[in-house]
Amino acid sequence: MAAARPSGSWSGALCRLLLLTLAILIFASDACKNVTLYVPSKLDAEKLIGRVNLKECFTAANLIHSSDPDFQILEDGSVYTTNTILLSWEKRSFTILLSNTENQEKKKIFVFLEHQTKVLKKRQTKETVLRRTKRRWAPIPCSMLENSLGPFPLFLQQVQSDTAQNYTIYYSIRGPGVDQEPRNLFYVERDTGNLYCTRAVDREQYESFEIIAFATTPDGYTPELPLPLIIKIEDENDNYPIFTEETYTFTIFENCRVGTTVGQVCATDKDEPDTMHTRLKYSIIGQVPPSPTLFSMHPTTGVITTTSSQLDRELIDKYQLKIKVQDMDGQYFGLQTTSTCIINIDDVNDHLPTFTRTSYVASVEENTVDVEILRVTVEDKDLVNTANWRANYTILKGNENGNFKIVTDAKTNEGILCVVKPLNYEEKQQVILQIGVVNEAPFSREASSRSAMSTATVTVNVRDQDEGPECNPPIQTIHMNENAAVGTTSNGYKAYDPETRSSSGIRYKKLTDPTGWVTIDENTGSIRVFRSLDREAETIRNGIYNITVLASDQAGRTCTGTLGIILQDVNDNGPFIPKKTVIICKPTMSSAEIVAVDPDEPINGPPFDFSLESSTSDVQRIWRLNKINDTAARLSYQNDPAFGSYVVPVTVRDRLGMSSVTSLDVTLCDCITENDCTHSAHPRISGGGVQLGKWAILAILLGIALLFCILFTLVCGASGISKQPKVIPDDLAQQNLIVSNTEAPGDDKVYSANGFTTQTVGASAQGVCGTMGSGVKNGGQETIEMVKGGHQTLESCRGAGHHHTLDSCKGGHTEVDNCRYTYSEWHSFTQPRLGEKVYLCNQDENHKHAQDYVLTYNYEGRGSVAGSVGCCSERQEEDGLEFLDNLEPKFRTLAEACMKR
Repeated sequence: MAAARPSGSWSGALCRLLLLTLAILIFASDACKNVTLYVPSKLDAEKLIGRVNLKECFTAANLIHSSDPDFQILEDGSVYTTNTILLSWEKRSFTILLSNTENQEKKKIFVFLEHQTKVLKKRQTKETVLRRTKRRWAPIPCSMLENSLGPFPLFLQQVQSDTAQNYTIYYSIRGPGVDQEPRNLFYVERDTGNLYCTRAVDREQYESFEIIAFATTPDGYTPELPLPLIIKIEDENDNYPIFTEETYTFTIFENCRVGTTVGQVCATDKDEPDTMHTRLKYSIIGQVPPSPTLFSMHPTTGVITTTSSQLDRELIDKYQLKIKVQDMDGQYFGLQTTSTCIINIDDVNDHLPTFTRTSYVASVEENTVDVEILRVTVEDKDLVNTANWRANYTILKGNENGNFKIVTDAKTNEGILCVVKPLNYEEKQQVILQIGVVNEAPFSREASSRSAMSTATVTVNVRDQDEGPECNPPIQTIHMNENAAVGTTSNGYKAYDPETRSSSGIRYKKLTDPTGWVTIDENTGSIRVFRSLDREAETIRNGIYNITVLASDQAGRTCTGTLGIILQDVNDNGPFIPKKTVIICKPTMSSAEIVAVDPDEPINGPPFDFSLESSTSDVQRIWRLNKINDTAARLSYQNDPAFGSYVVPVTVRDRLGMSSVTSLDVTLCDCITENDCTHSAHPRISGGGVQLGKWAILAILLGIALLFCILFTLVCGASGISKQPKVIPDDLAQQNLIVSNTEAPGDDKVYSANGFTTQTVGASAQGVCGTMGSGVKNGGQETIEMVKGGHQTLESCRGAGHHHTLDSCKGGHTEVDNCRYTYSEWHSFTQPRLGEKVYLCNQDENHKHAQDYVLTYNYEGRGSVAGSVGCCSERQEEDGLEFLDNLEPKFRTLAEACMKR
């Protein structure tokens, strides 16, 4: 089966086309393959009727021309009508002329236009003539123009199987457009295989359809495999290009260079990509203001660039462009769309601020501060309230003393000149300042074009003021010897009148005098020693004694100054040792270093001379001094003195013979470091008693209080027990006899019909009473023994884990009457009940003794050499304290105290 034209089999149509092509090649050797386009009878103007493959004919062609003016040929081979055309029943043809202007090569393509109805009839008339001898069932390319005007149903092609020569064949199709969406768009005639389209198709919705053709006999036999048919929808330029935005907004700086990119616009087209229908061209069709033209647009990319560097924001700050995009590569019949582009011109600092005046005059009263004396204004054409407009003022000359400052008013952009340091009329009556102004942002143009700063002159006149006395300098000093005699006088603080530069008429008063050493003369300001001066006093810093003086004139105006009295040092202090406590750890050190200091000046200080000062010979016998340097010596012991505290007097002399005696408290301690030694560990050798610190006293008091609490608790407990009646509960045996888990071969129990007793190994005598009936716990195992007699005994005292007797541990028979229940009461109550229960448990179902219930306890050998903990605790033997001899040094003090007790 094969797809064929309506005029006959596909082989016949192919032969006809080959013959026609051969005939044309014979008559025109420079012609390419002919093209036949099937069109409706009426063609509208600027309508796409088909496409010719120009590259296949002539690749190097650069000039395309149509022999018929009613048709236009584009570069991609698209054929468009230029006028409305009505086709007659005859064929219409024209020639496409291709030429290369460089090598003058030319070629032709013959294009034939045929009416679709005529072609269908011709194929039907020749169906019986053209026969095919070779079987073929293969797809034939098929296409249709989108938005076709018909007439509908529109014939597309014929599907035919060669098996129709031998069988009656029925044709059918399935797939998209048939039994799938969009349904009923295509159908095929059952007997002829003619394929039709029922309505127009939009390519932007369906680019192609792949349907399956079937050839079957009336009885359902399928002589051919299913044939896939692809129907391609040819694109028509029916979609306008659309800009991605309705209005584009861009910003560019003024004075930018030529060719600076402003922005890029973009448009989309829904038609078939890579065709003339989607080949877009951009252009600018209008500008507001219209002159001068400052922008251009790349036709392909849509990039907008500047064509001039004369963009001036101060003249025009915004431009509006009307832009257009057109498909068909911008040809006049292409579809087009317009949009708006707004370009804002951003400001740059291309205008300097300038003073409105070149000189200013201001005045200020002397001794005033933090006052505004002048405001200056500037002009700037740049954008207001931006860094290009805001001004920065500075004082260029005349402010060497720092009396002025100039700041910017953020609202008005004015410069405010202020006085920040008082002026003195007596020193200068007029000050001339030079001020300058620049913007916050740097100037954008070349510095050589004009000055980068505007300047102006400000003359400040200083007005005189009637002033009070002036304390200048505010700190004055004098020299005096320490220990000067009371009544000694010296020059004091001097203030003067700034108008007359004289000190007459000025009164002085002492404001502060830390120790009251001096008095001040009211008229002259001189000082007089009232008490002896001491350079080494605590109020003296660096040998200077400061007092504060108030000076006032007759009008009551005042000033304040400081008088520093520099005290000349006198050798009136002997050197001494500030650290009077010395600890020598005898096992690790044999000496200690002592350092002396002298409050006097170094000229009256070291080198020092150290010596032992004592009326007894013990100090000389035990201690010796060796000088280390000018201010230090080494104190060492000799003749192996005992541990304890010693008082060692040491005499220290300076270079001029002034001396003092310092009594050192030296402690010889059995320690490793000084922190290990305490004064309470060794009594003073000098005869002083042992002293307790506050923490030791507090610890003793807390111990006494704790002891009273324990005694009070015991008394209350004993009285409470004596008041309780003796009541024996029914489950006494269960409360006192608790059987624990045991290891094989079972519990170690011995039954006796006459008595029952328990013991607790490892507990004291009081513990035995308190836990009567709780069982014997040896390494996690509980032992219950039944022995003869009505009293409690421990058979032996062999060590932990074995049987013990109270006789061997305590030395006699022990009664338990002081327990909660007496032994006789407890024994008489539990003996018959427990005996009966143990006897019953000792038998199995046949009243025989159980093999694994009660076994005789086997003796396992000698006890542990350590003995029983409980037995040892009962003996109350005093343990030896030999281990205290091996303690570290820090524990020896405690050990000695314990031994003495």
